[in-house]
Amino acid sequence: MSKSRRTTAAAAIAGAAAFALLAAGCSSGGAPGADDEVTELTLATFNDFGYTDEMLAEYTELTGIKIVHNKAATSGDARTNYFTKLGAGSGLADVEAVEIDWFAELLQYSDKLYDLSNDEVADRWVQWKTDAATDADGRLIAYGTDIGPQAICYRSDLFAEAGLPTDREEVAAMIDGDWATYFAAGDEFVANSDAAWFDSSGAILQGILNQEEETLESTDGEIIATTNPVVEDAYNTVLDASPELSAHLAQWSDDWSAGFANGAFATMLCPSWMLGVIEGNAPEVEGWDVANVFPNGGGNWGGSYLTVPAQSKKAEAAKAFADWLTDPEQQLKAFVATGNFPSQTSLYEAEELLSVTRPYFNEAPTGEIFSDRSAAITVAPFKSVNYFPVMDALQNAITRVDVDKTQDADASWEQFVTDVEAIG
Repeated sequence: MSKSRRTTAAAAIAGAAAFALLAAGCSSGGAPGADDEVTELTLATFNDFGYTDEMLAEYTELTGIKIVHNKAATSGDARTNYFTKLGAGSGLADVEAVEIDWFAELLQYSDKLYDLSNDEVADRWVQWKTDAATDADGRLIAYGTDIGPQAICYRSDLFAEAGLPTDREEVAAMIDGDWATYFAAGDEFVANSDAAWFDSSGAILQGILNQEEETLESTDGEIIATTNPVVEDAYNTVLDASPELSAHLAQWSDDWSAGFANGAFATMLCPSWMLGVIEGNAPEVEGWDVANVFPNGGGNWGGSYLTVPAQSKKAEAAKAFADWLTDPEQQLKAFVATGNFPSQTSLYEAEELLSVTRPYFNEAPTGEIFSDRSAAITVAPFKSVNYFPVMDALQNAITRVDVDKTQDADASWEQFVTDVEAIG
C-alpha cells in the first residue's frame, strides 16, 4: 500500500469517527447491548463487504466478543449454503449476509429469521432498502449494508495506446449517451488495440436489465423472462456487440480475474463494490480509473443485507453486532476499504463521504462519483422469488454463446426457454 493510500484512508476513517457522533439515524456509536456471557460470534459474508480485520478487532475491543469471519467466494455459494442450513435448522452463522438478487427467496422464510426491528435504526436506510427487508407481519428481518450505483471503470493506459482520451471527464463525455454510444466508443477502441472493449457479455446484459422495472418477473409474480421483449432485445443487443467488443470471459472465473492485470479489456461496468475487486485482482497495475458516467443514465447492481437466523443461540448479541456493522460509521469505513457504497442516508451529504478518494484509481474522487451515480438511479428492478434462478439461466445462455461457444444465439435462447419452463 502506498503512502498516499494510507494517508487518504486514515483521514477518511478518522473523519468517520467524529462524524458518527453527528450522523442522523445512528445508534449510540458504542457496541450496543451484547450479552455478557457471549464471547464469540460468527459472521458469514461473500466477495468482500469491506469488513476488515481491523474493524472486527475494534468490535472485539469494544465488547470482548471475538468475531469469526467466514467469506464465501461468490453470492451463489453463499445462497446455497444459506438455504441448505436454513432448511436443516442448524449450521448458519450468527450473522449471515444476503445478496439482493436472492433476498426475496429468503423473505418467504422470514419466520426462521430473528426480528431486527429497533426504533433507533428506523430511519437509517434508503426507504426502498427498508421496505424490501420488512416481512408481511411488519418485522424488519435484515439490516441494509450497501447499494451498487454504477459508473464505468477503464484502463487509461490502454486508452492512451489506442489514441482515446484518458482524462476521466473526457472519457465520461465520450461514453455519455445510450448503449449504442458505449458500443460505438468500443468500435473506435478495438480498431486501434489488441485488447477487448469490455470484460463480460453477461455483465453488460445485467447492466442493461438493471435499468428496467420488469424484466424476468412481473410485479404480480409471473415469470415473464422468455416472453418479455425487453429481455430478448437485451440478449440480442449484447450478443450482436460481443464478437468484436467482448473479452469473452465469464465473470468470477479465473481467466476473468487474471484479465484485470493482463490488459485483457479496457472498460467494465463498475458498481461501487467492484473497485475492491479490481484492486484486489491487479494490485500492481497502474492505469485503472473511474469515469462518472453510465450508459443510458444510471443503474444499481447489487447491494446486500445482514440477517440473524433464528437458529442462532446468541441472537440478541448477533442483532447488536449487525446493528454496529451497519451503523453509518462502519459503512463509511467499508466504503473506504472496498468501495461498497452505503445505503445509510445520513452519509449522503456528509463531507466525510464526499471527500473520499481512491489512490489506486488515479486519485479518483469516488465519494463524489458514486454519490452522483446513486442520484442517477431512477429504476429499481422488481425481483421476486424466481429472480436468481432465472437470471442464472439467462447468464448461462450468454456464456454458451460468448464464452464457451458451444451454441449460437438462437439455439442458446431456445435452451434458456426450456430451462425457465423447468423452473416454473
